[in-house]
Amino acid sequence: MSIWSRLQDHRKSQGALRIEALFAADPDRAAGFSTSAEGLVLDWSKTMIDAQARELLLELAAPVPERREAMFAGQRINETEDRAVLHTALRNLGASVSVDGQDVMPEVRATHARMRAFADAVRDGSFAGQGGKITDVINIGIGGSDLGPAMATRALSPWHDGPRLHFVSNVDGADIADTLKGLDPATTLVIFASKTFTTIETMTNARTALDWMAASVTQPAQQFAALSSATARTAEWGIDAARVFGFEDWVGGRYSMWGPIGLSLMIAIGPEQFDRFLAGGAAMDRHFRQAPLAENLPVILALVGIWHHQVCGYGTRAVLPYDNRLGRLPAYLQQLEMESNGKRVAMDGSELTVPSGPVVWGEPGTNGQHAFYQLIHQGTAVVPCEFIIAARGHEPELAHHHLLLIANCLAQSEALMRGRSLDEARVLMQAKGLSGAELERQARHRVFPGNRPSTTLLISELDPYTLGQIVALYEHRVFVEGVILGINSFDQWGVELGKELALKVAPLLEGKPAPGHDPSTEQLAQLIRDARA
Repeated sequence: MSIWSRLQDHRKSQGALRIEALFAADPDRAAGFSTSAEGLVLDWSKTMIDAQARELLLELAAPVPERREAMFAGQRINETEDRAVLHTALRNLGASVSVDGQDVMPEVRATHARMRAFADAVRDGSFAGQGGKITDVINIGIGGSDLGPAMATRALSPWHDGPRLHFVSNVDGADIADTLKGLDPATTLVIFASKTFTTIETMTNARTALDWMAASVTQPAQQFAALSSATARTAEWGIDAARVFGFEDWVGGRYSMWGPIGLSLMIAIGPEQFDRFLAGGAAMDRHFRQAPLAENLPVILALVGIWHHQVCGYGTRAVLPYDNRLGRLPAYLQQLEMESNGKRVAMDGSELTVPSGPVVWGEPGTNGQHAFYQLIHQGTAVVPCEFIIAARGHEPELAHHHLLLIANCLAQSEALMRGRSLDEARVLMQAKGLSGAELERQARHRVFPGNRPSTTLLISELDPYTLGQIVALYEHRVFVEGVILGINSFDQWGVELGKELALKVAPLLEGKPAPGHDPSTEQLAQLIRDARA
């Protein structure tokens, strides 16, 4: 019998067992089902994973060490694209790392040093553009070229002491129009983030930025920098090679914030704090490589996710950071998880026999409590929740705010687990003076089924080092899930088809011949042409 079958059988054997019963049976459960590393603590005791389930899940993780070392050794584990996977090298500025027998670290260190020098020049005014001082920086990218630095810049706003940062990603003209409004081209640095310098959304926005810049300054390209390996294309734009920062094909877009794609973040918080961010990621790398599987934070987080989605059949996962500055983290993790593990075939091309990745979503607390927590608590679908909370806030004078924030976070996970029985609801309604059929009706509306699982990631305080740990933790979690599922977490072919078809639909919108489209698309295109006429 396969491990998957044994896990399914064990889950069925739990029947109507409740999480609270696991605590009653094991007074030390909270400690026994918590995992810590480098100041981070993951409490996963509020799940239905018991000792037997844990052992079975750890069996699933048996292939992880070999695959993990292959990744860190620079082997081409991205097999469909024949590439190594070495984003970890970008935060490892010490030891050598080889790809095809060549140490890649000298180039990584050289690029990092160039980034530092340019960031310092922008921050101290040595690079002044044509307006005397750079006051604003626009990062134009999409996907991993936007989500990472946009998320991290917001998360690390207390350390943001450089120019104002703006991020443009959507090809919708409203995005760049709203961003450019009120900015001075002469004091604005525009960073184009596209490895190939061909990404259609990014290059469309880039041309609009060029037109905007050219209308006001004599040498627009002097206000530009590029995060790209396509040096011939950046040269065509007139961007000085000193302001072009490339990266290798072994860095995937959604894993690229650690290198040149993080330039905007480095400019915002400074090279020293950016290096602390890298150090946090490197610390998590060491833990991931050295800790036994049963004590390994990324492994345990992955196994909890596997249990909830592939074993229990829960279709979504809510990421709920109780930190307003982590407001973009759910969107960042949405791409990381769903673009990595949203696959349907195994590495050998065979159909998957278990579901692939779940839908990932979320918002920061406490805002979410007044939005979608109703469904989480009383809806018909079970949504595993992943809470993130810091023991300390950044503003000591507002410590009372932070204590209330923590209280809400802990209360939500407890409420999800405990719920409220019908008998308890009846007592509440009796206290309000109700009786008979009306009491019964009102009581039923106040029942919480409970037994809804959650994890809590506790950090000491959100700072650059800790953010690096968190991002690397989730990167490795996705990797472990991919290894267990037998899929390639590092390609994204599902992104391509819609992009290809968009190029074929464009002529249709202009009334040009464009055969091969379905009647619905043709009808919509005709209606749009009519509305625009």
